[in-house]
Amino acid sequence: MHVTQTIHRKSLHDEIVARLRTMIEDGTLQPGQKVPEQALAGQMGISRTPLREALKTLGAEGLLVLRPNRGAVVAVLTEAEIGELFPIIGALEALAAELACATASAEDIAALRDLHETMRAEHARGDEVAYRRTNRTFHARLVDLADNGALRDYYEQLHRRIHAARFILSKAPADWDRAVAEHERIVCALEARDAQSAGQLLREHLSVTAADAMRRALERSRAEE
Repeated sequence: MHVTQTIHRKSLHDEIVARLRTMIEDGTLQPGQKVPEQALAGQMGISRTPLREALKTLGAEGLLVLRPNRGAVVAVLTEAEIGELFPIIGALEALAAELACATASAEDIAALRDLHETMRAEHARGDEVAYRRTNRTFHARLVDLADNGALRDYYEQLHRRIHAARFILSKAPADWDRAVAEHERIVCALEARDAQSAGQLLREHLSVTAADAMRRALERSRAEE
């Protein structure tokens, strides 16, 4: 009986963490926003004790900032962190692209092309919310195609820290245009199984293009406050 209760509590904790993480990832909880503990506990039908334990877990992941006696707020990525983290995730995605060129099937690459074409259509109609969702799927699928569990683990851990800046903050039109054009070149390199070009394109896409776009997005966000 004791074991069953322990598993139940762990499952509840994991479920709360997963739901809160999704709320941060989809923008329901925005960067800099205070986490409304009482409202969330009511929505989930739980007490604030397991909710706070989940907040501690997300704080350890870097998604939340825990403030003693003042509650938790969704972490805001700083310019310094962009400079530190985006080159790392760029290197991880570059490695993923290189490995995918060697291991992915033609059907796998075709699926990435389909995702890219979906993003192009979303860009053409100005649907940035849908674009960001598909973009997130594209990059996650690319990492999966590397078929490397350790790489995936490192990527997911770092990805959680930069997610809000990378996939939630709105891009300027010129930055969005550039991102779409770069995705086309990335997909072409993958289709050609050109590992060196695919890796270099991903590295530049993240460490330069995405990082610069996020710096400008943060500047706009601060100006609107």
